[in-house]
Amino acid sequence: MKIHEYQAREILRAAGIPVPDWKLATTGEEAARAFDELGVPLAVVKAQVHAGGRGKGGGVKLVRSRDEAREAAETMLSRPLVTPQTGPEGVPVRKVIVAHAVDIAREIYVGIVIDREAGQPVLMASSEGGVEIEEVAARSPELIYKEHFDPDHRLLPFQARRMAFRLGFDGKQVRTAATLFEKLCDVFVEHDCSLAEINPLVVTPEGDIYAVDAKINFDDNAAFRHPEWETLRDPEQEDPMEARAAKAGISYVRLTGNIGCLVNGAGLAMATMDVIKLHGGEPANFLDVGGGASQEQVTEGFRIILSDPAVKAVLVNIFGGIMKCDTIAGAIIAAYKEVGFHVPLVVRLEGTNVDIARKMLADSGLPIITATDMADAAAKVVQAATGKTA
Repeated sequence: MKIHEYQAREILRAAGIPVPDWKLATTGEEAARAFDELGVPLAVVKAQVHAGGRGKGGGVKLVRSRDEAREAAETMLSRPLVTPQTGPEGVPVRKVIVAHAVDIAREIYVGIVIDREAGQPVLMASSEGGVEIEEVAARSPELIYKEHFDPDHRLLPFQARRMAFRLGFDGKQVRTAATLFEKLCDVFVEHDCSLAEINPLVVTPEGDIYAVDAKINFDDNAAFRHPEWETLRDPEQEDPMEARAAKAGISYVRLTGNIGCLVNGAGLAMATMDVIKLHGGEPANFLDVGGGASQEQVTEGFRIILSDPAVKAVLVNIFGGIMKCDTIAGAIIAAYKEVGFHVPLVVRLEGTNVDIARKMLADSGLPIITATDMADAAAKVVQAATGKTA
């Protein structure tokens, strides 16, 4: 789950991390008033959206007067913001912040993610702040420093100091920077984050350190112990189909292809998409109904997939383990009749009671294309979607 920058700023400030003052605005007049209230000669107006690369899309503007703040805010609020991460349709801008713009002597990147190979969170930092970390990794990977830490013991003081020294801090700045790194790690663990990022962390000419941008994503798996997250959610920034799927208890991510996929199990879903691409097709989505999918979830999954006008064919790839294949076949038949398919449907089933399930599909009288294995299923769905033999 993503949250806005202003919400992430509030979390950082509550943790004791220095963040320049800011005001939230939803209109141009509120932005002008916010500039006055800050009482600073230079401020920055920043669009609040769940996407990176805002500066490249015109979502970050320096302003020197209340009129400039009003004009910048009105421009951002008047149209969707298009960034390298949004696609050509962009995302709506309903809020902006007007923040104190500080003098910058140095910019540093600091972020925490889960290193799945190591099985631990990792604090990453680079002296190349202010740009996307992916660019730094591609251009100068040696400039990215890492410290893994145990979430039970948090980042240890010697690790925080070592990171500060690597980044070129000296004197009193070492302690200040090290403390900030420790606090950011505390935020990551205590709030069950999947990402906690400050980019850039700014050092002023006077030697002060500020987090002038903040990005925090929560791990959805921990939502059950964080009811407060619901108040931070912004449905307008979420893909409506992804939100609909989450409400039904299924995992859905929209992609750019034309072959809809309904699969049980994330690993099988990834493999299914790989095999589709191997046969020359492009998946339109990732959709995992889980190991115990109900008829209602299968039906809703079909509705979500078919609501995408780009979908030209659908592949169902199910391994019947916890849920038997005949149960899945019954759900598919019922869902097919209820939803009403307007594109070809290819079904591959394997596992418990698979022979019974295949007979059920064959006897259903529905124009369902059956497949014996993943390669066969991929070839058939690519042909159904494109009219070409894979």
